Amino acid sequence: MRVILTGASGFLGRAVGKRLAEAGHELRVLGRRAPSWLRAGDGFHRWDAMRDAAPVKALEGMEAVIHLAGEPVAQRWTQGAKQRIQQSRVEGTRALVKAISRLEARPKVLVSASAIGYYGDRGDEVLTEESGRGDGFLADVCVAWEQEALKAEELGLRVSRVRFGVVLGREGGALAKMLPAFRAGLGGPIGKGRQWMSWIHIADAVGMVKFILETPGAGGAWNATAPMPVRNAEFSHTLGRVLRRPAVLAVPRFVLGLAFGEMAGMLTGSQRVEPEAALKAGFRLEYAELEAALKDLLTTR
Repeated sequence: MRVILTGASGFLGRAVGKRLAEAGHELRVLGRRAPSWLRAGDGFHRWDAMRDAAPVKALEGMEAVIHLAGEPVAQRWTQGAKQRIQQSRVEGTRALVKAISRLEARPKVLVSASAIGYYGDRGDEVLTEESGRGDGFLADVCVAWEQEALKAEELGLRVSRVRFGVVLGREGGALAKMLPAFRAGLGGPIGKGRQWMSWIHIADAVGMVKFILETPGAGGAWNATAPMPVRNAEFSHTLGRVLRRPAVLAVPRFVLGLAFGEMAGMLTGSQRVEPEAALKAGFRLEYAELEAALKDLLTTR
């Protein structure tokens, strides 16, 4: 399949691009710079999602679009940062769909990233793709982001919105940020650790994107999470056990507030998300349990 990919230099985008290349898909990349993993025969077109119109020529002849580009959320949410987070996702997706509308022969599929931030802070409530939107900045961004992607359905594309949870991998994302403290024996729960964490191994996150891309009729919303979310305290203790380090030093919420401001709410919020759509469609995750996922990532390489 001829696939064009955005966000290919990011943690998730790199893994998706490499997996699709291994599977024999013909790739073209849109981004500010060509990723180092790009093969000699793959195409690259420069595009800054926050500043430029998406290049129509780059989309010509493509059968599918995977849209993963976006400003990192894990940073202090200054007004400027919040503007970049929203603009890169909402306006970037709008520009991409507008470019698709100008094509005579359009792609058949758009797989667009979203996030479980869509659901907001929901306590112990079990959340599936049928659950309603939540409140807060991230929920607002995700709703607007998905609305822009859904406009591609009016152009005849199958649109899949993939709501990613906490993607665990060695080379980036939340786990890579946690490891220095935990390896030093300074890790532990956030606050009381009662909040739910909905996580997914990087291999399963990539596998789900590939499954959605290659499965006819796989549209709608998809939760990219493992079927067994855990409370933050359990996550911390499991990570400490895998690393053979103590993980008992709780991080007070007020400390997070001082360090991250409004973004601290993302770390203390609770989202108990289940991947109902993927399981019903027949997708099987390699790593359903947290300890097995962490051992694969941290002790088998």
